[in-house]
Amino acid sequence: MTTLSPENSLSARWSASFILAKRKPPIDKTEWDGFFDENGLLAKSRDLICVNILERGLHPFVRTEAWKFLTGYYSWQSSQDERLTVDSTRRKNYEALCEMYKKIQPLLENLHRDFMETRNSIAYDIQKLYDKDHLGNVIIDKKRLEKILLLSYVCNTQAEYQQGFHEMVMLFQLMAEHDHETFWLFQFFLQKMEHSCVIKIGVGKNLDMLSTLINFLDPVFAEHLRGKGAGAVQSLFPWFCLCFQRAFKSFDDVWRLWEVLLTGKPCRNFQVLVAYSMLQMVREQVLQESLTSDGILLACNNLIDLDADVLISAACLVYAELIQKDVPQPLKDFFL
Repeated sequence: MTTLSPENSLSARWSASFILAKRKPPIDKTEWDGFFDENGLLAKSRDLICVNILERGLHPFVRTEAWKFLTGYYSWQSSQDERLTVDSTRRKNYEALCEMYKKIQPLLENLHRDFMETRNSIAYDIQKLYDKDHLGNVIIDKKRLEKILLLSYVCNTQAEYQQGFHEMVMLFQLMAEHDHETFWLFQFFLQKMEHSCVIKIGVGKNLDMLSTLINFLDPVFAEHLRGKGAGAVQSLFPWFCLCFQRAFKSFDDVWRLWEVLLTGKPCRNFQVLVAYSMLQMVREQVLQESLTSDGILLACNNLIDLDADVLISAACLVYAELIQKDVPQPLKDFFL
């Protein structure tokens, strides 16, 4: 079977931009509604919908509703009436959590030093956020954002609070109309993505598999990283902690990648293929300039204003390359 060398596969990836220019428009409201019958039950296969999201993305007018399915906020098997009930329950549960937090807040302040430190960190992080668009219009409510983050921290014993969560929740606040939607969408997103973005659960595993993937697909680059670039891959943990949020030119690009990650298409742990594709963007510079670990990290941090569609297509081509090869068991278990 024909396989691609690292150099040829890199060229193939960049040709993806031409393919993307011809892709169909995103899924709009009319098409999304057509996925369901008159009772709001799914009339198309979930797999078909997810493949379409991977290939085309979602129109902003349907993104919030679609994300409720992708995150697990709604069941794919639910009817319209059942979803109305779920929404009402989510709102009531959120209000109950807010009341609980009010009651235990004095106790947390007096007895838990970690709570005070985390609250100060959240307040500091939020103050750094830009809350206005380019026209000067206020687009986020920092007080509401702080409340949701504190509640998330108190309720989430596994994920806790890590730097960057404030930026992630901000995107959910921009997407959702109500606070209970913002809160629950973020909780379900974390559950779906914890093996990617939560430091204590999955980030280390992602970095290890990224190194394994480089060793398998690009031995020349791997050899350089083992020498002068030792430690460079492990220092890329912010990519995973923020689900690559800071690499894109717009919020729409971030949402575009995140919704693909939520589909589970084209494979499990697609985020590692995304990271590999980003590293390939600096590969030539790293090798030509014989960059050390610090230089590699700087080059990677300069990967900003990326186009999500180009990056998704590049990562899909890495996956296509991977399945043509005799993949070692660790990679097979992780991706295939």
